[in-house]
Amino acid sequence: MKVLVSGATGLLGSSLVPAIAQDGHDVVRLTRNPRRAGDVRWRPGSGHPDGEALPAEAFEEVDAVVHLAGENIAGGRWNRARKERIRASRVDGTSLIARQIAASAEGGPKILVCASAIGFYGDRGDETVDEESPVGRGFLADVCQAWEAAAQPARDAGIRVVHLRFGGLLSPDGGMLGKMLTPFKLGLGGVVGSGNQWMSWLSLDDAVGVIRHALATEALEGPVNAVTPHALRNRAFTKTLGHVLGRPTVAPMPAVMARLAFGEMADELLLASTRVAPTRLLASGYAFRWPKLETALRHLLASPSRNTGSGDEHAAS
Repeated sequence: MKVLVSGATGLLGSSLVPAIAQDGHDVVRLTRNPRRAGDVRWRPGSGHPDGEALPAEAFEEVDAVVHLAGENIAGGRWNRARKERIRASRVDGTSLIARQIAASAEGGPKILVCASAIGFYGDRGDETVDEESPVGRGFLADVCQAWEAAAQPARDAGIRVVHLRFGGLLSPDGGMLGKMLTPFKLGLGGVVGSGNQWMSWLSLDDAVGVIRHALATEALEGPVNAVTPHALRNRAFTKTLGHVLGRPTVAPMPAVMARLAFGEMADELLLASTRVAPTRLLASGYAFRWPKLETALRHLLASPSRNTGSGDEHAAS
């Protein structure tokens, strides 16, 4: 296939692009700043008409689109302006792509794989949620709901749309694990809040594998939880990471300190409890490479750094 990828220089995109190229696909990068021949330029949120912000011709002879671009939700303390950038980067970009795919429906892509996040479910305590569960409450839940709804023009045009609701991505180069490594290596890691909140996660290798699976599996459509079947409470996650690193985990971060340091982001990213089941992924036959945390961590932390991207386009998680 010919696959157009947005967010190709981010954490997930920079691992995905070579992987699908190895599958024999022709990969084209959708980017704000083209750096190589064949790149397609787009200007989401620029205020330009669709045809100037992203020409419909860019989708001609393209078989599939993987849309990963979006403002990093953990890139800094949330304020009104940052929250608006987080929302707009997801909703406006997805809407633009969906409309232009629909406009080129005759000779354009037949598949849109679009990143989403388990933030859709909000803080659910000990409840296990799957793709049939209703949307939760909070800023991220609202963003995810609008993000997925923005792809409606592509669905209306008969395009197969898959929304991959990613959990916390594990990679030493970034994502959830990347932010945890330094304090844990220094022996300053510990539980956050009560430590009882559920954490749903996915290794970077499996994140790439899930996207490849979504491209190839025609029966897969709509929301799909991209997490392993083995969610863990924060306390167990902390203990396992400390064990793999050979470091103590006796420096807790009480909820009040998390809120002082990170504000609203603490409640939605650090203290929220989301126990997510990958029901549709398992039913479609996906086989996880690294379903258990300890083996995933040992693999990831023994592997050399693989992320060479330096762009600001990231998959949300």
